[in-house]
Amino acid sequence: MARSLVELLTSHASNHPERTAYRHLVTGDCDGETQELTYDRLATRSRAVAAWLQERGLAGSRAMLLYPPGLEFICAYLGCLSAGVVAVPGVPPQGRSQNHRALTRMKRLMADADTKVILGGRDVMAALDGMAENLPELDGIARVATEDIPDDAAAAWRTPELTADSVAFLQYTSGSTSAPRGVVVTHGNLLDNQRVITERMGHTPEAIAAHDQELFVSWLPVYHDMGLIGPVLNTVYLGATATLFSPLHFLQQPARWLTAVSRFRPHTSGAPNFAYELCLKHAGPDLIDSLDLSSWKVAFNGAEPVRAATLRRFAGTFAPAGFRREALYPCYGLAEATLMVTGGTVATPPTLLAAADGAPNAGEADAAAVGCGRPGPGVTVAIVHPEWQEELPEGEVGEIWVGGASVAKGYWRNTLATRETFRAQLPGREGRFLRTGDLGFQRNGELFVTGRLKDLIVIDGRNHYPQDLELTAELTHPALRPGCTAAFSVDSAADGEQPVLVAEIAPDTAGESEKITDLIRSAVGEAHGLSLRDVVLVQPGTIPKTSSGKIQRRATRTAYLDGTLSVVTAPAVA
Repeated sequence: MARSLVELLTSHASNHPERTAYRHLVTGDCDGETQELTYDRLATRSRAVAAWLQERGLAGSRAMLLYPPGLEFICAYLGCLSAGVVAVPGVPPQGRSQNHRALTRMKRLMADADTKVILGGRDVMAALDGMAENLPELDGIARVATEDIPDDAAAAWRTPELTADSVAFLQYTSGSTSAPRGVVVTHGNLLDNQRVITERMGHTPEAIAAHDQELFVSWLPVYHDMGLIGPVLNTVYLGATATLFSPLHFLQQPARWLTAVSRFRPHTSGAPNFAYELCLKHAGPDLIDSLDLSSWKVAFNGAEPVRAATLRRFAGTFAPAGFRREALYPCYGLAEATLMVTGGTVATPPTLLAAADGAPNAGEADAAAVGCGRPGPGVTVAIVHPEWQEELPEGEVGEIWVGGASVAKGYWRNTLATRETFRAQLPGREGRFLRTGDLGFQRNGELFVTGRLKDLIVIDGRNHYPQDLELTAELTHPALRPGCTAAFSVDSAADGEQPVLVAEIAPDTAGESEKITDLIRSAVGEAHGLSLRDVVLVQPGTIPKTSSGKIQRRATRTAYLDGTLSVVTAPAVA
């Protein structure tokens, strides 16, 4: 049995050297420039990078990876693993609008990880050289554009001594409710989670062969756990083929995703819920007529709340293109568990649980709770009272706790947070548990996620989940963008905690802002018994989100209190 992805890469390069491991659509278009890496070439390039790192005595140290979308990141990441170097995926500074944010995060990660070397593309290295005067953090840190490491260097590569407990990489969290923390992921964690993904998503040898080894199409950012652990690493774990392209190219033209799925016919492809909504927004008759989505077996949906309305509309809209409702695959995971915790059953439609009579949005089909599937093999999920730390019976909402070999080692150099998050124990249960901070319940063995513990809104002693308020608002008017609403509470000296709702709307509906506001207030009052202190309608794309698409409610609350929201104003009456 393989002890690491490094061993598996060596095996694949030996057994099918000419098979394509990854192809990259340079422009995002299927008929545009394409770059490919065979397994033989991938092994050579990874070993060349590894040898460069080994010759400089960097085994055991941290290497920050700063790459634009492309195949060089994968060679560098696997090169780090092949050298026993701890990889730290980062976001390179890019473009004027992203520069400050990316720089700030990069500096924070460099300091926290105690980075000893930076690997990147030539353009990134040139940009860093230009910033050296203003970035004293770069002093003493080796830097190399890995394209410039010659293939010949691979001959000097030495197989590293890796065990299941050896640290593979640091996955920094996206920080939806706190500052990013480095999750310490071991080689054992990686292999176990690959086993979970493979089983849950039905990536059997027979299924892969039936798709001519075409396993994934993905535009997800590879510095994020969903894009890395799934499409990139499950591909090399199984010796299959993945087609990748840039997140920016998807956002510019969402149809590129579906076109690539139609063209390369992979078994699996997916994204957070917002991406399915973007595809629906651009789903004209010409696009649908041009697609064949019949080979798409697993359309995974995770990383942010999965909406019943999105599932219904996507399945209905793309049915004429051969898409089947059974392919819809809600799932749940987090970086602290390497990635996947629960997932649906392949070829089975998602489980939808209608709101009970008397509950908010009762009778609304699109308000149904969406099941995120069952735990993978060897994964334990418990629903626990967050204060009493006692397991709750089926159907009751509590904090989601996770156990198993996929649960990471802890947070990098943060003993207190590691003890609080990764070392929980349950009476009558063996082993330690990860406290996810997420809320949910189980029904017939399936997990339903209801929200974040830190985002919970407590008004007059009653708990309200922000997702429920947001969904109620979004159902009131078509101008409200799905998954682009933030609910939170603010403290008033006179009235205590009061709820506020911020929602993105299409600018051309600004003239209806007063009507939309009244509809939201009325719907929230009726469904939840709450009187909103404020409803703020803002410009599209301005509510803060993490890199995986999660709403940052705390950041939105801060912007609201600071008066810096991009408010949509009604046109002046002539």
